[in-house]
Amino acid sequence: MSQKIVALLPMKANSERVKGKNFRLMHDKPLFRWILDTLLSINEISEVVINTDAREILSANQLLESDRVRIRDRKPEICGDFVSMNLILADDVANVPADIYLMTHTTNPLLSATTIQNSLKAFLTAQESRAADSLFTVNRFQTRFYTKDGVPINHNPEKLIRTQDLEPWYEENSNLYIFTKESFQSTQARIGKKPLMFETPRLESIDIDDQDSWNLAEAVAKHLKVSAASGGNL
Repeated sequence: MSQKIVALLPMKANSERVKGKNFRLMHDKPLFRWILDTLLSINEISEVVINTDAREILSANQLLESDRVRIRDRKPEICGDFVSMNLILADDVANVPADIYLMTHTTNPLLSATTIQNSLKAFLTAQESRAADSLFTVNRFQTRFYTKDGVPINHNPEKLIRTQDLEPWYEENSNLYIFTKESFQSTQARIGKKPLMFETPRLESIDIDDQDSWNLAEAVAKHLKVSAASGGNL
């Protein structure tokens, strides 16, 4: 792969709903190491850039800069819980040259190298044919949805059809985004004007946002570890 691919992994010191989650131990290692180790296992990724206000905490967790890991100190004006992620990404895009940017979160610990590589291949194919300028990952649902007032959205309760025959709906799952400098500049966002949706495996798609999702990710991680140790025969 001739294009330079840089992974962006923003990481802040504090979190509101799960305190210190980026550095909290999940099984045998801090949460941030799960996705970082996965990214570093992918040869196509030239560099992982960590935009952070937690350099000292990373150092305390034995993470220092190397030939493939760059730690960028987050500017004070883009620190805080209410700062748009797109402002942080804009700072990285402006200061770290790359042909393709791949952005993910520490809160997606179960995303696999295979899924990331497949998403890159899908994006490169779509980019070459000009079918897409960016990519974001989704969860697929075929179920019955209602508004908060109980109004059916995607089905008619008086004419029930099998859920597998319903039109699929797709949820942005925040696992992964792929974009270029040009697509980012066109919208000032990680999703460009012509995005490709990429479905990720459900067990890999857990996004840790609260204690319940932490517990779920921890349980799935244990299951996957035991399954791997037994040769996948669970």
